[in-house]
Amino acid sequence: MRATVKDVARRAGVSPKTVSNVMNGVVPVSAPTRFKVEQAMQELDYVPNLSARGLRNGRSGVIGLALPDLATPFSAELAHHVVEVAHEQGWSVQIEETGLDPQREQDLMTRARSNLIDGLILNPVVLQESAVKVGVSLPPVVLLGEVTQHIADRVFVDSMAAARDMTLALAKPGRRRIAVLGINAARPSSTAIHRAAGYESALEALGIAPDDDLLIRCEKWTSESAAAALDSWLDSHPVPEALFCFTDSMALGALNVLWKRGIRVPDDIAVAGFDDVADGRFAVPPLTTVSFDRRLVASEALRLLTDRMTDRDSSQRVVQVGYSIVERGSSTPRG
Repeated sequence: MRATVKDVARRAGVSPKTVSNVMNGVVPVSAPTRFKVEQAMQELDYVPNLSARGLRNGRSGVIGLALPDLATPFSAELAHHVVEVAHEQGWSVQIEETGLDPQREQDLMTRARSNLIDGLILNPVVLQESAVKVGVSLPPVVLLGEVTQHIADRVFVDSMAAARDMTLALAKPGRRRIAVLGINAARPSSTAIHRAAGYESALEALGIAPDDDLLIRCEKWTSESAAAALDSWLDSHPVPEALFCFTDSMALGALNVLWKRGIRVPDDIAVAGFDDVADGRFAVPPLTTVSFDRRLVASEALRLLTDRMTDRDSSQRVVQVGYSIVERGSSTPRG
């Protein structure tokens, strides 16, 4: 006969309610107790009846994670941490790509309102186009990133302050001509706006006049697009003393272009990125970057989301995750 929740509870030495808490992932359960329950489930070959459980508690046991571009290293690493943390808490994760399309965001929120998923972690790009707005009936949702609003819970890194600190770090040895790569012209993203503002704030603090010729536009934040944008820009501009790329993926594309042109990094130009993805640590030279704890971002997002599922009417909560400037060989000559 098929094992039941009571069978699992008996084998683990806990109550059926504790078994349910482990499976639902909403009520915290200690690691040792979770281990005993999961071990009992495995020994009994217990398979939860998700449809019956959903009818009883109104939950599917599945949450959604929607990121703009799953092909980027940053998205892959962030998704990895969200899945790991969610599984530790008993959730399954459905991963989606919004492709910068607000309609996809809307479709996902409709799915959440229909109880096909219990909640949604969403990384919108442009505030004005986001499906999260006043007047929209929201399911339990947590936003990631720089899109600022006063409706949904949010987890973010202060991109403006981080970009300012990175620009100041690049200027430390006396560099004055500092370019940025990642300015959006057609559809300015909130991330680009915040990082550009941080860069401009640093120039002001350094007494450096802003120069539009040092703003390199790149609509799509991939290594390929960044390489093409920088290559074209260098055809008509002198090499700057430093280049701050708005993501590590763009910085990796920039390093490739500079290498092909015989421009030495960091001797001729210092290069920095943002996100501290693993690929950047193994670049040649290793990439200077803005680093932050992506597992902490995932943990805080899951915490806010599960809290929101149990209390839909509480006020908005915003969590800021810290960052650090990590200086590596792309900006610091070996001495």
